[in-house]
Amino acid sequence: MSESLRTRILALLEEHHVMTLATVGAEGPWAAAVFYAHEDTRLYFLSSPTSRHAENLAADPRAAATIQRDYDDWPGIRGLQISGSVRVVAADDEARVRALYQQRYPLIGGGAGVPRKILEALQKIRWYEFVPEDIYLIDNSLGFGHREHLPLK
Repeated sequence: MSESLRTRILALLEEHHVMTLATVGAEGPWAAAVFYAHEDTRLYFLSSPTSRHAENLAADPRAAATIQRDYDDWPGIRGLQISGSVRVVAADDEARVRALYQQRYPLIGGGAGVPRKILEALQKIRWYEFVPEDIYLIDNSLGFGHREHLPLK
């Protein structure tokens, strides 16, 4: 029996680390690469609240993202296309999200050996939660243009 679509999506989320986040604002569309951690299909990332994508999200929480490695052969392309909304993580949930993120990226924990500039930057960020409404799994290894939809609304 083949793996469920959700299971394959979760495996891809675990396999990769960077999503390209797309937003739109007064200056038009914008894309930014951000590291993420995930809990089920929810994606967590940190960013400066003054970054263009964070300012866009403050005005309009709708977003899209892609996750994939850098392929050089079309038949091997596998990845995710995601749409949904992004919100700032509530203050009482920040510790849980930070711990989740720290499991994936130990550098975020601070401590000895962490460059001072990174520690300073961590004092200025906010935590964000991307809540997907639709996820499409693209897998050209199953046929060119093969795409499966997981609705989450």
